[in-house]
Amino acid sequence: MAGRILGKTLATVSLSVALAYVTVKSSGFRSIPECRNSFSSCGFHLNSNIMSASNGAKGNSHNKARTSPYPGSKVQRSQVPNEKVGWLVEWQDYNPVEYTALSVLAGPRWADPQIRNPAGRTGLVGRGLLGRWGPNHAADPIITRWKRDKSGNKITHPISGKNILQFVAIKRKDCGEWAIPGGMVDPGEKISATLKREFGEEALNSLQKSSAEKRKLEEQLHKLFSQEHLVIYKGYVDDPRNTDNAWMETEAVNYHDETGEIMDNLTLEAGDDAGKVKWVDISDKLKLYASHSQFIKLVAEKRDAHWSEDSETDCHGL
Repeated sequence: MAGRILGKTLATVSLSVALAYVTVKSSGFRSIPECRNSFSSCGFHLNSNIMSASNGAKGNSHNKARTSPYPGSKVQRSQVPNEKVGWLVEWQDYNPVEYTALSVLAGPRWADPQIRNPAGRTGLVGRGLLGRWGPNHAADPIITRWKRDKSGNKITHPISGKNILQFVAIKRKDCGEWAIPGGMVDPGEKISATLKREFGEEALNSLQKSSAEKRKLEEQLHKLFSQEHLVIYKGYVDDPRNTDNAWMETEAVNYHDETGEIMDNLTLEAGDDAGKVKWVDISDKLKLYASHSQFIKLVAEKRDAHWSEDSETDCHGL
C-alpha cells in the first residue's frame, strides 16, 4: 500500500515539474517554473526528501536529471550543485541552458504547441502580470440605457439625429483609465456568473454590502442579467498586460435596460478594482482602457445609437 501511494505521489510531482517548465527555443525565450503563492503549493518541496526516503540514500538523489549530454544530443547542462537543487533555495544566478529538440519543434501530434501571442511580437516574454501561459480569460459586462431628459424622453444628438446611449464606466485604480467594469473568469466559473459578479463588485461595491443588502442587490441584478443580451465580442484583446507568451481574451456582453427602470433601482458605487464609477455618454470621443472603445462602438452600432458627428464614419465598422 505504501509503495503504491509513494508511486502516485512521485508521478504527480514529476507531472507538475514537466508542465511548469516549458522551453521554446525558436521563439527565443526561457521560462522558469513559478507559483502564485509559494513553491510548496506546487508540490516541489516533496522531491528529494521522498526519493531519498524511498531508496535509503542520505544525499540528493536528483542525479540522472542533471547528467550531460542531454539524451540524443551534445547539449551540456548548466551545473547544479546538490545544495541548490530545490526550488525553495534562492539562486539568482541560475541560468539553465535552453534546449528543445528539433523533432519536438517540428510539431508532432504528441507535443504541446508553441505558446506564442496570436497577434504577433510584443517585445516582452514571460507572463508579466498574467497568471496563465497562453490565453487569460476575462468577461466585460457592458450595461447600457438611453439618455433621457427630465420628462423621461430619449435625448437625440443634434447632428447625427440618433438617440444617445449611455454605459456604466469605471475608473481603474491601477492605471487611472476609464473602462468597462469586468475581470478575470475564476476557475470553473461560467461567463454569465463572471459578468454579474464583476459588475456587482466594481460598479455596485457588492463586496462591502451587508447580507441583507446583498440579497436585495442580487434580486435587481438577476432582473438585469437574466434578460436578452448581445454578445458584442469574443476573442483576443489588445491589452497592455499582454506578452509574447501570455495574453488577454474576453467576452464582452451588452445588457441593455430599455426603460431604465432596473438601473434606477441600483445606486452606482465604486468597489474592488474601481476608483470611480458613473454613467458615460457613448461617442467616438471616448478614450478607454485597452480595446474597450472598440467594444463600445460595436454596441452603438448594434443599438443604432449615436457614435460620431461625422455621418460618413458613424458606425460603419472599426
